Amino acid sequence: MREAFRGEQRVDPDALIARLRALQRFLQAVDGQVPDAQLVAAHTAVERAGTRLALSGHHTVVALAGATGSGKSSLFNALARLDLSPVGVRRPTTGVAHACVWGPLDGASRLLDWIGVLPRHRFVRESALDGDDEAALHGLVLLDLPDFDSVQHAHRLEVDRLLGLVDLVVWVVDPQKYADRVIHTSYLREFHRHRDVTVVVLNQADRLPPAELPRVLDDLRRLLDADGLTGVPLLPTVAVDPAGLDGLRPELERTVTERQAALRRLAGDVDTVVAGLEPLAGPEAPRTGPGDASARELTAALAGAAGVPTVAEAVEAAYRHRAGGTTGWPLVRGWRRLRPDPLRRLHLTSGGADAPAESLVAATSVPDPTAAQRSALNLAIRAVADRSAADLPAPWPAAVTAAARSRLADLPDALDHAVAATDLGMARRPTWWRVVGGLQWLVTVAAAAGLGWLVLGYVLRALGLPALESPRLGEVPWPTVLLLGGLLAGLLVAALARPVTGWAARHARQRAEGRLMTSVGSVGEKYVLDPVWAVLARYTEAREALREAARR
Repeated sequence: MREAFRGEQRVDPDALIARLRALQRFLQAVDGQVPDAQLVAAHTAVERAGTRLALSGHHTVVALAGATGSGKSSLFNALARLDLSPVGVRRPTTGVAHACVWGPLDGASRLLDWIGVLPRHRFVRESALDGDDEAALHGLVLLDLPDFDSVQHAHRLEVDRLLGLVDLVVWVVDPQKYADRVIHTSYLREFHRHRDVTVVVLNQADRLPPAELPRVLDDLRRLLDADGLTGVPLLPTVAVDPAGLDGLRPELERTVTERQAALRRLAGDVDTVVAGLEPLAGPEAPRTGPGDASARELTAALAGAAGVPTVAEAVEAAYRHRAGGTTGWPLVRGWRRLRPDPLRRLHLTSGGADAPAESLVAATSVPDPTAAQRSALNLAIRAVADRSAADLPAPWPAAVTAAARSRLADLPDALDHAVAATDLGMARRPTWWRVVGGLQWLVTVAAAAGLGWLVLGYVLRALGLPALESPRLGEVPWPTVLLLGGLLAGLLVAALARPVTGWAARHARQRAEGRLMTSVGSVGEKYVLDPVWAVLARYTEAREALREAARR
């Protein structure tokens, strides 16, 4: 059974380090996105693994763990062939961990400091009388742990702490309590991912009749299989008889010689952590994100909140206002200047590079969004988050939603500045304005010349002075033709320019609206979509890192 189970491939240190680095990348990717409580085990595993690999690769830390009365302290002394750990029968005697080091203590001191074994509880198994008898165990650091079922809670906490640090655990059970629920449900079952570094011994096997021992071992094997520990070494031991260690001692010698226990333990820790983190990363990469439809809905909602329709209407009105001031009849243009420009009422200029710097800094006078517009914006942001996180496992949807709303407070100012900075296309006067305006001045000058000619004739006649006979166009004098023709021509040009102005104003509105939508769309991309994409990118990075950490 042992060879079938423990003949697995060796753990490559480089591959293990690569898995740990991948796990570290995962933790960096999910930092701030996943609650810290879900990452404690991963952080602990990475920190412990880094420390353990840095301390010593030549020592193997083996812990004897068991319940009160299982005889693990006697087993500890028997393996050391010295009386090092106090032995008790009915009540817990081992309150702190004792360590026995095979080989020089100096090489294991830093490791024991990290594990937390006090110097006065450290012993060296090295004697000139032994010769080479203990050479096969050189590098072994054997720990006798407190009883995990101790009535003192501090003892149980110490056991739990030490079990997370050692390389290999030898679980010591006795014929009376081998089926105890506590050891199976609270400990052995939790070690199913550490089968490579688990050994179970049935101590005090001499208390069983020879015919009963196989039956008890078979029953214990059944319980271990139910705990997920199929194939772990199961050995009978007798601490009071040196021959009773013939199975356990060779197992420890093989473990020390292989120098794989620490690597297998750390690999099992990574397996355990990865299994706990797998719910945070789905089996497939996310198929969705902030799609075009969501972006369009968001832009429309942002446009409403930014007052784009109001500004677009103001552009159309300003175009009519300015066009009328240039192409209208010069005699009535003055009154138009008394009316404020619709864009300037909103504290907007033409925008773009020609806009004054102060217009890009000061707030506009665009009306604040209504309650309906704010609600529409919130719904659009929620839709972006929901669609982007549709394929993500918890808690990533919450992280995506938080990212989408992370800069919500900055949106009003950003939208206001975007509107103020947008080139509305009103900086230059169209050429046809100048042509029509020049024509209006021409006919106005003609009308004024005709009027002056007539007035001059009346004045000369009133003064009794001879007046020149005015030339005629048919029956109508030319001064009258110039006056009436100029007035009628001015009105006709204004009338013909009005529909052209209306068409051009609507075109200017559409152009400005398109540019404004582009500007507010950029705000939405920067303040809503980019944070969402950042979370999705971190999810993808975390998922890939976790997949790499899972590879053995």
